[in-house]
Amino acid sequence: MILFQNDNVTVFQSVLFQTNSTVVATDDCIIIVDPTWLPHEINEIKEYVESIKNNRPIYLYFTHGDFDHIIGYNAFPNAQTIGSENLHNHPEKEIKVSKIRQFYNDNYINHVEPIEFPRVDLIISEEGQEIKIGQTTLRFYNAPGHTQDGLFLYIENLGIWITGDYLSDFELPIVFDSVKSYYSTLDKAEELISTFELTLLIPGHGQVSSNKKEINRRIELGRNYLKRLQNAVQEMNEAEIDSLEKEFLFPSGFTKYCHESNVNNMKKEFGLV
Repeated sequence: MILFQNDNVTVFQSVLFQTNSTVVATDDCIIIVDPTWLPHEINEIKEYVESIKNNRPIYLYFTHGDFDHIIGYNAFPNAQTIGSENLHNHPEKEIKVSKIRQFYNDNYINHVEPIEFPRVDLIISEEGQEIKIGQTTLRFYNAPGHTQDGLFLYIENLGIWITGDYLSDFELPIVFDSVKSYYSTLDKAEELISTFELTLLIPGHGQVSSNKKEINRRIELGRNYLKRLQNAVQEMNEAEIDSLEKEFLFPSGFTKYCHESNVNNMKKEFGLV
């Protein structure tokens, strides 16, 4: 379904995990971000792009390589792909592909396009790297922590900031890469928001926002959670660790797995194992 729409941006939100897929239309190009989840949802995005593209080139940008964010890759075979160098060199490409295949099988879903990990045409390898498409400027910033291959995208002309799996209004930090990197990415987000001429934040999950105060609240929400978990782990306070797991709004086997990953990374990085 369409979560948000204005003259340049359409945000589609899946029924699964409140996951956002974004289509940005400028005079110069169409940019599709993380098309996902279910085949009919991806097809809705595809039909919308077909209806508005005219003769504009299409770019397909992946914020990171988690399987839910790359699942719609082959629905747009003529698009130029954009991703980080770490996405291009991802060490677990086959694992991500197998998770897509397992998702389809577990849910008895027929799919049309072949299942592949994205091949990256335009590789982002430098902090603040720009891609200019006519008068449209795309600027990218490394965003490790959740995963090693994460990127922020700022579309300068429109003031749009696309953050992948950071700065959700409801989802707590999920650390599959590094706690220290996650802290640094939150610090970077705080710095960037003070310099961006921001009109719209689009996270990978949850609600969009144009309110800097709200976005700063989300940054502090993530930082506060990580600090409390760090203290609990360092003090070996099992009751507090268990309590923090209960702060995930949709408790499930998945959030339990995420909590365990957060705790394990805390122990590993702060010398407790």
